[in-house]
Amino acid sequence: MTSSPLPISRRRLLAATGAATAFGLLRFAPEAAATDGPSSYTASWSSVDQHPPAPAWFQDAKFGIYYHWGVFSVPAFGNEWYPRNMYIGGSNENKHHIATYGDPSVWPYNNFIDGARDKAGNFVQFAPKLASQGGNWDPDAWARLFKSAGARFAGPVAEHHDGFSMWNSRANPWNSVRHGPRLDLVGLHAQAIRGQGLKFMASLHHAYHFNGFYDHVPNQSDPALRILFGQQGSAAENQLWYDKLVEVVDGYQPDLLWQDFDLNLVQESDRLQFLAYYYNRAVAWNKDVVATYKDGLDNKGEVYDFERGGPAGLLTPYWLTDDSISSSSWCYTVGIGYYSTQALLHSLVDRVSKGGTMLLNIAPMADGTIPSGQQTILLAMGDWLGRFGEAVYGTRSWTSYGEGPTKMGGGSFSGPVAGKPQDIRFTRTQDNKVLYATALGWQGGTMTITTLNSNQINLGSLTGAQLLNNAAGTYVDLPAPTQDASGLHLAMPSSNPPFSALAYTVKLTFSGEIPVLGAPGGSTTWVKIANATSGLVLDSGGNVAAGSNLKQWNYDGSTNLQWQLIDLGNGYHRIMNRTNGMAADSWGNSANGAPARQETWNGGNNQQWSLTSLGDSRYQIVNRGTGTALDGSGSTTVGSTTVLWTPNSSTNNEWTITAV
Repeated sequence: MTSSPLPISRRRLLAATGAATAFGLLRFAPEAAATDGPSSYTASWSSVDQHPPAPAWFQDAKFGIYYHWGVFSVPAFGNEWYPRNMYIGGSNENKHHIATYGDPSVWPYNNFIDGARDKAGNFVQFAPKLASQGGNWDPDAWARLFKSAGARFAGPVAEHHDGFSMWNSRANPWNSVRHGPRLDLVGLHAQAIRGQGLKFMASLHHAYHFNGFYDHVPNQSDPALRILFGQQGSAAENQLWYDKLVEVVDGYQPDLLWQDFDLNLVQESDRLQFLAYYYNRAVAWNKDVVATYKDGLDNKGEVYDFERGGPAGLLTPYWLTDDSISSSSWCYTVGIGYYSTQALLHSLVDRVSKGGTMLLNIAPMADGTIPSGQQTILLAMGDWLGRFGEAVYGTRSWTSYGEGPTKMGGGSFSGPVAGKPQDIRFTRTQDNKVLYATALGWQGGTMTITTLNSNQINLGSLTGAQLLNNAAGTYVDLPAPTQDASGLHLAMPSSNPPFSALAYTVKLTFSGEIPVLGAPGGSTTWVKIANATSGLVLDSGGNVAAGSNLKQWNYDGSTNLQWQLIDLGNGYHRIMNRTNGMAADSWGNSANGAPARQETWNGGNNQQWSLTSLGDSRYQIVNRGTGTALDGSGSTTVGSTTVLWTPNSSTNNEWTITAV
C-alpha cells in the first residue's frame, strides 16, 4: 500500500470501510477519533513524514507525568544507570555494590531481578506487590495522584536501558511476568491511568540497551544472559528493538510513545518500519497518536524532545521537554533531593508559553511507594493548575512568549528555574481573542507589561482586564489599564498578594482578535538590527544591485545600517533599507546557509517577515516564504554575509532591534 497523497479524514474513511477491525480485536476501546493524516503509511520517510506530529489533544494537554521505576530502583544508589556503572571498576556504584552485595562477577545485575541475599543476609528483588494483595503498590492510587497533579497524560518507563521489559513480552524473556513481580506492570498502569480519564503513554529507552549500556559486562555464555546484556549481535538486537515496540503498540495502544536517545544507531529500516506500524495501527484504532524522539527521527511526523530543558524563545513546530522532579537521579535513591515546586511550576508555564509540553518524571521506590516529598510537589502543582489552569490547558503560544530578567531554557539540560515577579509569560485562547499574562510572582500595586507598550501594540480593542481569582472560573475585575511607551500598566487589588499562589495571571479580553504585535519603535522609526552572537548589524551595502546579499557590519551611523519595519497587518513586516529603499528578501531559497538578499518591494511572501520575541529585547526574524530565519552564521567578520537558517535556539538566530 502507498500513502494517500491527500490528508483523507480517518474518521470518514474508517466509518466507510470498518478498518478499525483490520488488525483484529482491540484490547482498549478507541478514546478519540483521528481526524488528520493519510489513510495508511509505508516504511519510508516520504510517507511517515505525512503523519501530523502533534494532534490537538497533545497540544491541549500541556502536562504529563512518567516515572523511572524498575529493577534499578532496588539498589537505590547513584541513579538509574546503576546497572551499567556497577560493572565499571572504581566507580562509586561498583564500590557500593562490592560492599553491599559482592563483586559483580559473582553477584550480577540479574540477581536484582530473580532475587538473592545481600551480604547482610537481606533478600533483595524487584518484586512489588499490589496493595490488594498486601503490598505497597496501588496503581489506581498512582493514577489518582497524577490526575490530582493536573497531568493530562501519564505512563511508565516500559523498558529502560537495562533490558528488563515491564510487560508480558514474548520477544524478551526478561520481563515482569516471567520474573520478579510476575505482573504485567504496563497493563496495570494503562488500565489505572485510562480509568482516570487520562491519555496513556509509554516510554522506551532500549536503543541504548545494546548500543553501549552494558559494554563493561563480560561476554556471557548463557543465551538468556546474552539477551539481558545486549550481546546477541547487531541483527538480532535491532530485531529485538523493533519487536519490543510492536508488543507495546499492540498490547497497550499508547496514545504517546516516547523514546530516548541513540535511535540513530538503530537500523534506519527498522525505525521506519516501527513508525509505519504505529501509525497504521492508530488508523485502525481511529485515534491520533504521538511519537517523540531525541535523535534518529524528524519533526515532520514526530515531536522533538528536549531533555531537562527547552528553547530560550518561541519554537515551532510543537515540541516536548522531559524533566525530572530531582536533579540528582531519575529513579529513587536513598537521600534523593528535589527541585522546588516553584521552579517546576514556573518552568511549566515558561515552556507552555514557548509552544511546548512538559513531561515530568517522578521516582517511586522499588516497592511501589511514591515518597511523600514527591507527592507534596505534585499536589501543589495540581493545586495551582486547578485554580489557574485556564491560562495553560488548551492554550496556544502568542507572537511573544514573554519578558523578564530570568533566563529560562536555551537548550537541553538547562533545567527548571524559578522566575521573578517581573518575569511574565503569555498564552492565548485558540480563537485568539483572549491573551493571558502570567507573572511568576506578585508585582505589587501595579503590574507593568513592557511588551504591551504603545509603540508595539494598539490596545484599542481591549474590553477588559481581570485577575484570575483564587477559585477556578472566578475573576477580579481590574480598573481600566493605562498604556504608554513603557508598557501596559494594571492597577492590582492591593500591594500585597490577595491570595497565595506561585504565579498570578491577568486575563486580557478583546472585542475581536488580539491585535498584532508590532516592531519596537513603530513603523515610522528607523532601527538597527544587531546579531546577538556577533553584535554586528544588518547591512544593505548601500546603493547596490537588486539581488545583492545582505551583510553584517559594525554600526557607525550609516543609513546602510538603518531599517524600517513596516507592519503589514497580517502578522508580518516588510524590512526596508534607508539608503536604497529595497526590502529584505529570502529569494525563496529555504536551504540552510542560503544568503539573505534585498530586492525592490513586490509584496511577495519572500519579502514578509515575522518578528518572534525571545525576551530580553531579542527577536527571531522568520521569512514567510521559506520559514527560515535571518542568521549571522556565527561570524564576527565585518562584511560577512547574513544567511538564512532553520529557526533554532542558537544566538546566531537572535537579533536586537533598537531605534536609532
